[in-house]
Amino acid sequence: MEATVPGDWDLEADVVVVGLGAAGACAALEAAAGGASVLVLDRFGGGATALSGGVVYAGGGTPQQRAAGVDDSPETMFGYLRTEVGDAVPAATLRQFCDGSVAMLAWLEGHGVPFEGSLCPDKTSYPTNRHYLYYSGSELSAAASAGAGPPAPRGHRTKGRGTSGGLLYARLAGAVRAAGVRVLTQTTARDLVTDPGGRVTGVACTTLRRAPGWARLAHRVLHRWSVKPYLYVPKAGRILHRPVAWLERRYGRAVRVGAARGVIVAAGGFAASRPMMRAHAPAARGGLPLATPGDDGSGIRLGAGVGGATAFLDRVSVWRFLSPPPALLGGVLVDRDGDRVCDESRYGAALGDAIVRRGGRAWLLADRATLAEARRQVRGSTLWFQRLQAWYLLVGPMRAPTVAPVAARAGLDPDRLEATLAAYNAAARDPAAPDPAGKPAAARRTQDQPPFALIDCSVRPRLLYPAPVLTLGGLVVDPGSGQVLRPDGSPVDALYAAGRSAAGLCSRSYVSGLSLADCVFSGRRAGHHAAKFSPAPRTQADH
Repeated sequence: MEATVPGDWDLEADVVVVGLGAAGACAALEAAAGGASVLVLDRFGGGATALSGGVVYAGGGTPQQRAAGVDDSPETMFGYLRTEVGDAVPAATLRQFCDGSVAMLAWLEGHGVPFEGSLCPDKTSYPTNRHYLYYSGSELSAAASAGAGPPAPRGHRTKGRGTSGGLLYARLAGAVRAAGVRVLTQTTARDLVTDPGGRVTGVACTTLRRAPGWARLAHRVLHRWSVKPYLYVPKAGRILHRPVAWLERRYGRAVRVGAARGVIVAAGGFAASRPMMRAHAPAARGGLPLATPGDDGSGIRLGAGVGGATAFLDRVSVWRFLSPPPALLGGVLVDRDGDRVCDESRYGAALGDAIVRRGGRAWLLADRATLAEARRQVRGSTLWFQRLQAWYLLVGPMRAPTVAPVAARAGLDPDRLEATLAAYNAAARDPAAPDPAGKPAAARRTQDQPPFALIDCSVRPRLLYPAPVLTLGGLVVDPGSGQVLRPDGSPVDALYAAGRSAAGLCSRSYVSGLSLADCVFSGRRAGHHAAKFSPAPRTQADH
């Protein structure tokens, strides 16, 4: 934290946004629409948003849902999401999110982000290029939908081939520049600047904007080369990224940016910070950080450095998907004792959470018929990166003619595994009978055709079957404005946070698309209030 006097700036704007992912872009657009001059500090461009699947969780009767013949309402959406969101945000905030969901998607479309209502027929982790609307959470699970009304698909994938987060980011970034927002690229926020009363008045940064042209080009190119390895082989990514950090240290020059109305921190989470992961989320060890080098927790530390409180830093989402291919959802997921882990039809983040709570070890029991059907489904239900994972799971499992020897090979209790399978099959044969783990009848399939296989679904480092990890906690914010709060509940004047730098809608439980939707929701909220709110200067006596 630094202190300064008014006017001691190299650049000034009404609102300064730290980060240009989805949350930062939406904050900048909303602040500019509110009549504020806006300046964005952008270190790398896009963050995790640009590498994401581009899925936005939306419902309540969107045009895409109606085109697919799906009935949904804000009340039904709220009924389901309250089972996922829990106490992460007040009920009134969740209600506001659900009631405004249709308008939120229309706002994104108005800024050039395309969506489509082609409904995916199967439960999957991510639909193919033929489908752009799907069940992206645990809506179909009997346990998750209890009392929540009829399930509805709410995963709205940005219409673009492959993982379409890059398209979503490109359209939002283009809209930011079209709105007249200044973007200071290759610039890193180092400290927040406050006046003697504690009000945030600006940001102290380092920038490459006056570095030699070759250094700026090398910074962009080397970062781009390191991002994909960083996702799949973090150690290699860190090595490739070292020259980027060196260029910043060698050629970065100090610049001080003043913010007349407020600073919005939207710099992502902390999955790329090994010290923060060890301190707050040791249970996620063995997972693969779903992060870019910029997701180092720096935004959260900026806010905490001026007194902001944090919450849910121990909450991380560990993904363990069984589908595609969808046939594998009919298997039986068991722990090291041979006991059932949970309803296998739940979303991959819910499966991952359940596996982590069982010590990180789990296996999927499947019979010959299930594996044969899964093999037939691979080509039609997967994109290339899912196809590699599917064949890895289907080619390498342990097999045996009966349950006992395959259990012994995996080190599981044969008697308990056989008892677990018997209970599962009894429920699968009788659709009217309750499943021991709450699995809906439509997702059950008897596993009684030998030989039997155990597919290792444990959370451990594997290149072809990684367990991606996303951090969910961050700075505590006022639910009405997005202003950062202190531990005593008082606001940090003129400081806001959004996206994964803040605690928000998905901080208790993650479903696909809810993080990007929260980035849009919280980013717009912060931008709107920062543009309109002009706090009175505070004195030391007021502090």
